[in-house]
Amino acid sequence: MGKNDVVVFEPYPFTVGQKINITGGLRKGDWDVLDVTESKVRLRCPVSLREFEWDRFCYVVGKKKYAPIVSSD
Repeated sequence: MGKNDVVVFEPYPFTVGQKINITGGLRKGDWDVLDVTESKVRLRCPVSLREFEWDRFCYVVGKKKYAPIVSSD
């Protein structure tokens, strides 16, 4: 990745009732989406039925060339 490349992240648009699979990290596995707020997501493991509430998290959605923001002064 060049010094002017930027990795773009955005919050994933979870929806209540959605079934998701996370393929890596501490949250790896299958989950049911139980609740979503502006800042939190509550998930339930369909096997153990344990529920967890976490800060909403992001995934890499693309890459782009860095372009400095130009001031409109």
